[in-house]
Amino acid sequence: MRRFESYRPSHSQFFNSFHHTIKQYIITAGDGMLLRPDPTFYPSPSAAEQAPPESYCYITTLGRSTIFGDEGKPDSLTVVDLDSHSNNYGTIVGQAHMPNDGDEVHHFGWNACSSSLCPNTPHPHIERRYLLVPGIRSNQIHIFDVKGHQQKPKLIHTITNEEIVRKTGYTAPHTIHCGPTGVYASALGSDGGDGPGGIFVIDHQNFNVLGRWEVDRGPQFLSYDFWWNLAYDVMITSEWGTPNMFFDGLNPELLLKGAYGHQLHVWDLPKRRHVKALELGKEQQMILEVRPAHDPSKRYGFACAAISIKDLSAAVFLWFYENNDWHVKKVIEIPAQPADPADLPPLLKAFKAVPPLLTAIELSIDDKFLYASCWGTGELHQYDVSDPHNPKLVTVVEIGGIVKRTPHPKHPDVPLNGGPQMACISLDGKRVYSTNSLYSTWDDQFYPDGLKGWMVKFNVPEGGGAIEYDKEFFVDFKEERPHHMRLDGGDASSDSYCYS
Repeated sequence: MRRFESYRPSHSQFFNSFHHTIKQYIITAGDGMLLRPDPTFYPSPSAAEQAPPESYCYITTLGRSTIFGDEGKPDSLTVVDLDSHSNNYGTIVGQAHMPNDGDEVHHFGWNACSSSLCPNTPHPHIERRYLLVPGIRSNQIHIFDVKGHQQKPKLIHTITNEEIVRKTGYTAPHTIHCGPTGVYASALGSDGGDGPGGIFVIDHQNFNVLGRWEVDRGPQFLSYDFWWNLAYDVMITSEWGTPNMFFDGLNPELLLKGAYGHQLHVWDLPKRRHVKALELGKEQQMILEVRPAHDPSKRYGFACAAISIKDLSAAVFLWFYENNDWHVKKVIEIPAQPADPADLPPLLKAFKAVPPLLTAIELSIDDKFLYASCWGTGELHQYDVSDPHNPKLVTVVEIGGIVKRTPHPKHPDVPLNGGPQMACISLDGKRVYSTNSLYSTWDDQFYPDGLKGWMVKFNVPEGGGAIEYDKEFFVDFKEERPHHMRLDGGDASSDSYCYS
């Protein structure tokens, strides 16, 4: 015992050594990363508005794959330079291809974001470093590391179809959101391509699939998008259709029957239980993007209905909490536009009109402006939603469209097809980016002459106001089809906040 005690350090020696070790670990933790929150994490939306401008945009891009009857070129994660001081500004500077053909890459997301700063389940020392890219058709999720090689993301891991099905029973992963307890993914169907669809959770450090999120799903069957209000422990989910309902294109028979999604669902987030179904009307078909207020003290948000089978119009609905209950109401309606049947694809000729096809919405981080992408008419609508119950149309910009084929100012003699589909807003709200591909088989139905991919940019005047074209920014993707976007330091739909 004496011999052992002779080698035992004194209390002061022990704590001095311990303090030195911890100090060194904090300085040189991991691979040189300081052990403090990622500088791209922000406690509140107002803090995020002060973020530096974005340098790169990552875009999920459909290749000329076997989906289109070609020999096969895998989908990619495409990188566009957004640094206005760069010689490569507004050009494609890199692509990382998926390992196999036929993924149909879709709504991807970060492994971690500002929700890591939430006080209930903090993970402040995880980095915004990895992008999780889901493939709807392959039922795989590819994980790319962008740290140190932003222009050439590095594939580090693939979550396989076998793992997803075995652990969740789900297929067709669609949307990725980083949350305070892990990475959440929506899935559109079950094994076999029917329903129910739902949500599963991925460990945000080792990327293992943990399992289904739902404990009690109630009446929910169809799935699409989801998001939450963390301060009130609420999740909202939307509905599109099962894989068997959309893989081969929009099914007119199912549409006219009102078989596609027409509800929103309210969930108790920590208990993982269904609370209430909000009916938008069976004529409202395909309830797609949900965008909650960024300010966590506010209990409301917006959702878009792609098409009404009553009159081909589109709509934006407000969901909100009032008098101790959840409610929903239509706050924006966008009518269809009359058209010569000769100018319409076969699917629409009998209707003699072109529908807006409102396939996406985005909300600026100050909760002031809502952008609505009308993929059919080729219009991006900007609304002032400072009063969410009474939106005011600010402006409409046109590009592409089923009938109009509006050109970009940089190439005024080149008609464009496709229309504003996905939108992405910078953290400061001053720049709005848009791409034009929706989904392979639907692209071909509504633009049967062959959709040509593009990306454009709009600027918001200082202090707000009507958006304007950036007349020099036009990225030509040619035969490839750009879809979802993420900005390198976060954007208006990538992060959640726990402080006002």
